[in-house]
Amino acid sequence: MGAGSWGTTFTKLLHDAGGEVVLWGRRREVVEAVNERHENPDYLPGVTLPEGVRATLDPAEALRGADFVALAVPAQTLRQNLAAWVPLLPPDAVLVSLMKGVELGTSRRMSEVICEVADVPEERAGVFCGPNLAREVAGGEPGAAVAACVDEDAAQRLQAATMTPYFRVYTSTDVVGCELGGAVKNIVALCVGMSVGLGFGASTQALLMTRGLAEIARLGAALGADEHTFAGLAGMGDLVGTCMSPLSRNRTFGENLGRGMTLEQVVAVTKQTAEGVKSSEAVLELARKHNVEMPITEAVTAVLHHGMPIKEAAIALISRSPKPERYGV
Repeated sequence: MGAGSWGTTFTKLLHDAGGEVVLWGRRREVVEAVNERHENPDYLPGVTLPEGVRATLDPAEALRGADFVALAVPAQTLRQNLAAWVPLLPPDAVLVSLMKGVELGTSRRMSEVICEVADVPEERAGVFCGPNLAREVAGGEPGAAVAACVDEDAAQRLQAATMTPYFRVYTSTDVVGCELGGAVKNIVALCVGMSVGLGFGASTQALLMTRGLAEIARLGAALGADEHTFAGLAGMGDLVGTCMSPLSRNRTFGENLGRGMTLEQVVAVTKQTAEGVKSSEAVLELARKHNVEMPITEAVTAVLHHGMPIKEAAIALISRSPKPERYGV
């Protein structure tokens, strides 16, 4: 449900794994391009989609008889979109979040929004996450991800539905950790991008990624996540991929800011959603509710939403009062 770059890529992945899949899109020109030309030129130009992939404008047609419903809309629109689809959902379908964000105003993770809006138990809410840059996965490059659900059987069924010769899928029951890893790494990637735009090198990027991982792990510990999750694909893997690749929307967004573009200018040239921009406020609110210190998240939020100059934020981040911290934390 959602014909952006990752929604389209996940559709191809399900097809390549041997499944029957339907892609729902809200724009007629995108749906027609998928059905008639087997491509999504707006989001994945140059990628040929299998002939077995079909798209529709009708959510009822897309949802009819589905075993899995993959939700690939922008995080801040999930509540509104899902509310409209609830009457059409198959009674036993697993609802899978492909989104990497935290809801503004409620600080809820996407699986929590799914359970609340669709009125389903957490056993029917799954998460698919990892270092998954859409164009690379769509091109069949070797990759991997994590299928997470508190119901281990559901996680294994999602794994089976997405495994291909070029794409390996692992399972987890740590939904909280997987979702936090996916949401917070976008904020860290924004910060890494800003540092690149300012002309800083690999040492600074390594610093931000390492300390960013520490922020993710601290918040995860406060919310009951498994600390081992953050050393895997859903934590470090997703963080490194998003922070280092020029294909990353969040890194590119931050890089443009670091080069001197205004927030309005960057938004205007960014064709797809950079989830970390809006989620930064929600993640910071969540951290404050649980008394978790997240200085990188604070700095990014100050730049994006409170007008703090990037160089001033960088100085404040590095020169803040030292605290006793264990190495590696």
